[in-house]
Order: sequence, then structure tokens, then C-alpha cells
Amino acid sequence: MSTISNIAPPAWYILMARGAGAQKTDTPAIGLMSIFGIRLIADSQNEGQEVVILNAGPMKTDGQHAPSPGHAPAERSCRLEMSPGFSGVINQLDCATVLERGREVIRIEMEALGELEAALDENFAAACEMILAAQHRVVVTGMGKSGHIGRKIAATLAATGTPAIFLHPSEAAHGDLGMVVPGDVLIVLSNSGNTSELRPVLTYARRLGIRVIGMASGRLSMVMEFADIHLFLPRIREACAANVAPTSSTVLQLALGDALAMTVMDMRGVTLNGLRALHPGGSIGLRLTPVAELMHGPGQMPLVGTDTNMPDVISVITRQRFGLAGVVDTRGDLVGVISDGDLRRHFAQMQTARACDVMTSPPHSLASDMMVADVLKVMNDAKITAAFCS
Repeated sequence: MSTISNIAPPAWYILMARGAGAQKTDTPAIGLMSIFGIRLIADSQNEGQEVVILNAGPMKTDGQHAPSPGHAPAERSCRLEMSPGFSGVINQLDCATVLERGREVIRIEMEALGELEAALDENFAAACEMILAAQHRVVVTGMGKSGHIGRKIAATLAATGTPAIFLHPSEAAHGDLGMVVPGDVLIVLSNSGNTSELRPVLTYARRLGIRVIGMASGRLSMVMEFADIHLFLPRIREACAANVAPTSSTVLQLALGDALAMTVMDMRGVTLNGLRALHPGGSIGLRLTPVAELMHGPGQMPLVGTDTNMPDVISVITRQRFGLAGVVDTRGDLVGVISDGDLRRHFAQMQTARACDVMTSPPHSLASDMMVADVLKVMNDAKITAAFCS
């Protein structure tokens, strides 16, 4: 498969090849490119040839070129190049080989994480202190894959009690630098440390006196030149066979960002209630919700006295539809519970037994301030579907 670069396609294009052995004009079309997916049909033998692009409008139904009325085709040229390392042949690998490659990638990234753990030093502690002492917000920035990781770091910081935003370097140079104000702390991610798009952000931060935490592998890089605190990433091999695609390096950035966020969260003393305030929605919000906010109120409780006869107990269980009844003493304290299982076990005594004869005591009872996640664990461990809260 060949690719064309640096083309802004408005419609359909006819591609004409001009090479050393080609005629100067009227050479056959070697491909067709559409704005819809930028499709290109070309043969690898044309690699390196000059390609003339005729912006000539749509094709006729018979496949012939149909220029727009009154408009001559606009001619531009570029180079036709093969995608690096792509032969166009799909390797058919057996399952064992695929699994081994996947495991190899994970091993490489695990080893990289081990190097990162060993490399943590007093600079990490200083970075945590700086984030904790930020008067305003933490601003995270990075370009490309580092930018994607930076977005996640900013989101994790914000979700764990540290106000944070992500600033895209390219957008920053077009006005978004106004998002950065004195009192912010800037975290800059770049594997090499020399990402050119970061320079305007770093220069502006220095002008405002904003403290900078640099996260990069290049010790003499631009990022580290501007940074007040240096978080050096180990120089490791990417999991990519060509050692190009950001894989191991982005794992290190993500892990280091999580380490900063979790450590600062502990330093702030963020509690479960604090996390719940920041996560009211989704499964996390539900897990962190006190069970008191979900449980049924006193008026809906299926309660009976210790001396209640079993036909009346069954009536209460059926009417309230919880599958059980709580048994209370004369003071109103819960002393037992009668479930469907208790009814089956004492079926022969249903006409003569009282609630106190059939109930399971002591009952499983939950505190109303327990989190839903803890309540679910207790109920699952006890293999019960309902419980009373006090």
C-alpha cells in the first residue's frame, strides 16, 4: 500500500506518475484518491516517482475523467512513498505466537516499571510537595502520546482532590495560554524533553514565575532546562519491535502520574466521603454511597413481634415483598429474622409455631453509614439478599 502525504483533498483526484522512464505527459493513472477516507490505489513499483495530482472533480460512470465545466484541472506534485515497514502482506501467526508476543510486550513494560520504581528519589517527594502547595491549579501539558497521558493525569489529580486541567500545547500558542495564571503548577510531559510545541508554554510559565515539574528522559533537554523539579524517566526500550511507537515510555508516564496523584491524595487526607463528593455518578459513586441513602424507611419494614403466629408472619412477608421479616422484642430491638429458608425448614410447624420458634438469631445487621460496596460484600459473603440496617 502506498501513501500520499501533505495533500488537502477537496474532492476526487487523478494521480499521474512521472518517473525517469515515464513520458512527460499522458502517463496512465496509477491511483484514485477520495476525500472519503482518502482512498489510494497504487502499486509499490511506483515508489519514489513524482506524482502529479489533478484536482479534476468526480469520475464519470464509465470511469473516464470528467472535469468541472469551465475549470481546467489544477496540477500539483508530491512524492509517492511506501509506508515504512509495511509490505502490504499480512502475517498469518498461530495462536501461540500471538500470545507470546502479547506477553513479551507486557514483560517489557513491567521491566520498565521496575526501573522507574528504583529510580524514584527526592525529586519525587519535592514534586508532591509542590503540587500540594499549589495556590491555584495544576496544569498538565504534553504533545502527542504524552498529551494523551497528560489528560489522564490531570483527570486523576482532579478526581482525587487536586484541582487540575490539561492544556494542549498547540492550542496554548493560539490563545489558551490565558488558562495559565500565577499560582499554578505546571507539569510538562515529553519523552525526549525536546518537543518544540512545548516551548511557548514553558516560556510563558517562566515569565509568570510559575513553578514547573518536568517529566522526561532527556537529562539535558529543553523541558529539563525550564523545569524546577526534574522527574527523569529511565531510558528504556519501547515494546514496539522497531523501538519507535510510544509504549513502554507512556506506561512510565502514566504510572508516575498515578504515583504523584495517589501520594498527594494521601498527603491531603482525602477520605472516602471526600472521594464520593467528587464521584457522585457512575459505578464509583454508587459504591461510595452510604447505604442509608438507599435503604427503605421505617414505614416499609416487614417487622413482627416474637409471639406473632406464623400465618401472620407469612402474611407480612408476602405483603412487604422483601422475602423476609424482622423479629423485634418488646423494646423494638431486632432479635431475629425469618427468611424463605426458615419457612421451608419449619414447614411442618407453620400452624402452631410462633416467630421466636422459627427465626434465625442473631440476625445479620448492617450499620446505616456503611458504603454500598461494603454492604454488598457482607451480603455476598453471607449469601443473603436482604438485611436490616441500624
